[in-house]
Amino acid sequence: MTERQRRQRGAAVLSGIVAGLCVCAAGCSATGDAAEDGRAGDPVEILHRAADALVEAGTSKARTSMEMATGGTRVTIRGQGVYDYRRQLGELKVLLPQDPSGTSEHRPITELLAPGALFMKNRGAGVPADKWVRVETATLSDGNLVTGGATDPFAAAEVLRGTRTATYVGRTEVAGTAVRHYRGTADLAVAARDASAGGRDSLRAAASGFATARVPFDVYLDDEGRIRKIRHRFSFLNGRAADDGRHGQAGRAGRGEQAGRGGQGGRRQAVAVASTTLLYDFGAPVDVRLPAAGDIYAGRIAED
Repeated sequence: MTERQRRQRGAAVLSGIVAGLCVCAAGCSATGDAAEDGRAGDPVEILHRAADALVEAGTSKARTSMEMATGGTRVTIRGQGVYDYRRQLGELKVLLPQDPSGTSEHRPITELLAPGALFMKNRGAGVPADKWVRVETATLSDGNLVTGGATDPFAAAEVLRGTRTATYVGRTEVAGTAVRHYRGTADLAVAARDASAGGRDSLRAAASGFATARVPFDVYLDDEGRIRKIRHRFSFLNGRAADDGRHGQAGRAGRGEQAGRGGQGGRRQAVAVASTTLLYDFGAPVDVRLPAAGDIYAGRIAED
């Protein structure tokens, strides 16, 4: 073999190696992208399983925020507490906003969340300070998704069982945790059908009572599939769910700002409510104890 032939063969081998490296690099990059997309998978199926991931996690701390805008005024109700997803029991301290004048502050209302029931303390409206008010959530036209001023964290997750359409938006962070962002729409009737026994009746009531059973949402899942943040946009009629709200904070706040019930010939208007739930510190200790029968108020609740 001549020197020229050796150089040509060497160049061909080098060219093949470089080409192979390029193909490998491209393939590895594509594989990495595909892995990311593959981990995202089918958004609808992933979101159907989000509530199960919380059950597997066991417990967490939670922060809630509920915003509504009616009559030209925006009202925000905030809450904070803990939740046990396996027992479907939670406790929240919910703070009502100041009066429009800004001169009055409300005491935080303690809420205990249980399958089919909402317990409230410091409710006011003639209820003794040491007594609890019990509300059967299936009797509320919103299933207590908004009446209590906070959406039950597990109910928020079970709404996703009714996901009809969803898209994977991309990766981001929530409170320093890497998450995957999804956006979609859920159907409350479908969610009720596939929900746990403890949440089925409440979601069925919401599906019938809201202005629409379709609920747009944004949700952020960590790498274990657990919800870190979820935001629902509900729509209810102020002559229905808002009337039920006399039992809880969202109704109290909304009723003061309602437009149209009396002033527009009794016509009911749709009220938009944005409910946000943040979940963190998974595995935190949770000890929720429901009140004894003797501690539940049985008298009449005054209208606010």
